[in-house]
Amino acid sequence: MHREYAAFVAWPTEVAVILRTRFRPGTNESLDLLCQSFRSQAQQPAQNAMSVSEQSIISELEDAVRTGTADQRVNTLRRVTDLFLRDEQRLSEEQVKVFDDVLGLLVTRVETRARAELSHRLALVDNAPSDVIQKLALDDEISVAGDVLIHSKRVTTDTLVQVARTKGQDHLFAMSGRDGLPESVTDVLVQRGEKRVVRNLAGNATAQFSETGYAGMVAKASGDDQLAELLGVRVDLPLKFLRDLLQRATDAVRARLVAIAPPALQEEINRVLSTIAGSMKPALADAHRDFSLVDAMVKEMQERGELNEQALIRFIRQKMFDHLAAALALLNGVATDLIAKALEGPRADLILIPCRGAGLNWNTVEKILTQRPGGHPINDAILNVARQDFGRLSVPTAQRTLRFWQLHNKIGK
Repeated sequence: MHREYAAFVAWPTEVAVILRTRFRPGTNESLDLLCQSFRSQAQQPAQNAMSVSEQSIISELEDAVRTGTADQRVNTLRRVTDLFLRDEQRLSEEQVKVFDDVLGLLVTRVETRARAELSHRLALVDNAPSDVIQKLALDDEISVAGDVLIHSKRVTTDTLVQVARTKGQDHLFAMSGRDGLPESVTDVLVQRGEKRVVRNLAGNATAQFSETGYAGMVAKASGDDQLAELLGVRVDLPLKFLRDLLQRATDAVRARLVAIAPPALQEEINRVLSTIAGSMKPALADAHRDFSLVDAMVKEMQERGELNEQALIRFIRQKMFDHLAAALALLNGVATDLIAKALEGPRADLILIPCRGAGLNWNTVEKILTQRPGGHPINDAILNVARQDFGRLSVPTAQRTLRFWQLHNKIGK
């Protein structure tokens, strides 16, 4: 028997079986790869065929795999990983594939702790076995998937997208800080990720975003000052999204962004804020508008039983926004000027509150959001977030918020 092959067959069962499956036993190619991959750097001539006794040993090993213990499999996994890491820089792709097959078999047969150990050991290896890395990344246990999702360069974009679409928030959070995330991945993370995921993603300077991704994050920044600040200092945030972000932001966030942004970005932020301030002057001039006539008209419609959603839709279609504000105010029992401020302000999320309090359906709310006054265009991503928020908002919560607005004569949080 070839001495290097004799050393190999002494290995536990799983290694022998996978290698015998991958290569035809008894050939020079098989023996060479076994020797190079597992035992020796020396190039020694291989025998042309295995003896009957060698084939008998392989058969015995194949039988033994069916009854191998968990400890034996873990031990085998560690020993094969040790061999790979010892020589990984010298291995060809074909030899790495041998390890991929061996480790791929073992990783499905060991407990979580052993899989997590393997993930940790392979995560920073540039030529780690690819199929094994995909299996680890897709593992349901974050203790297994976490290291490779954060660090491994061998995780493919397809795998990242699959993880983003199907796994839990811990997996998404691990991915969100990964270097060089492409748009196809960040789109899903923005859509599915909870607050901590989107915040971490916004702070990832190497992540790439599509317009859909940016729009989704800006929409989620409404009411999340930390996310607004993270987005506001991104040098790659397109101007139209910066303007939308600053329109929605509180005065505290605006001041903070001016203070912490790089000098070039500070100038851009100040320009946008100046533009926003200029656009608000006409609204301020009309702050004390007289709504008494439209209030009386809408009240008369209510007394005749004509104040329904069809009437509100007609107000929207005919751009009778004072009438719309008066109608929503009457249905909610608050002052018309409060509702007018919400309709004409930059924050679409605030409009959801009187709409829910009045018991409107989503189709009507969508028309209000897309056609309201003030020149505040709304894209599909923001509209989708608004639809989800409207679905979660209860009538009692909306009514409590409206009472707060009325008591303090203030729209907002």
